[in-house]
Amino acid sequence: MLTKKQEFLEKKIEQELQIAKKNGTKNKRAALQALKRKKRYEKQLAQIDGTLSTIEFQREALENANTNTEVLKNMGFAAKAMKSAHENMDIDKVDDLMQDITEQQELAQEISDAISKPVGFGEEFDEDELLAELDELEQEELDKNLLEIGGTENVPLPNVPSTSLPARPAKKEEDEDDMEDLQRWAMEAM
Repeated sequence: MLTKKQEFLEKKIEQELQIAKKNGTKNKRAALQALKRKKRYEKQLAQIDGTLSTIEFQREALENANTNTEVLKNMGFAAKAMKSAHENMDIDKVDDLMQDITEQQELAQEISDAISKPVGFGEEFDEDELLAELDELEQEELDKNLLEIGGTENVPLPNVPSTSLPARPAKKEEDEDDMEDLQRWAMEAM
């Protein structure tokens, strides 16, 4: 069930990313909403990944517990064999063994409890991060659009004019008058 939900969320994340890319340059609000939904789906996916990891750890812990149970049974058989072989078995050694087993079981339970605690609830989305991601998507869309623009090899160009350009009247006299006025002004300022 969780793996199906993982696949579903991965598809939803991809869909939201496509929506954000599609609306990135046209509808910024829709693109931001799509990115927010994508972030929520990514959080859910991370939680499912954590849950699956926890379940896997618990399955391994159960397997280890079963193995330990078998080992303990065998130790019991060995103890019985030793008891029959040695009638005067010391009870303190058995108590020490049981204390060791109890300590290991408590340690395994603490580890299991620590791993099974959900993490990451209540995290808010960073608007700057979302805007940066949207800008990146917009840039990708613009780059894509620029690459799709056709070449200019088939664009018709205008004809060259066949008449000559009109001649400009010389302004030399007017320029000389302006220079003389400028010199007079400079001389007066001194």
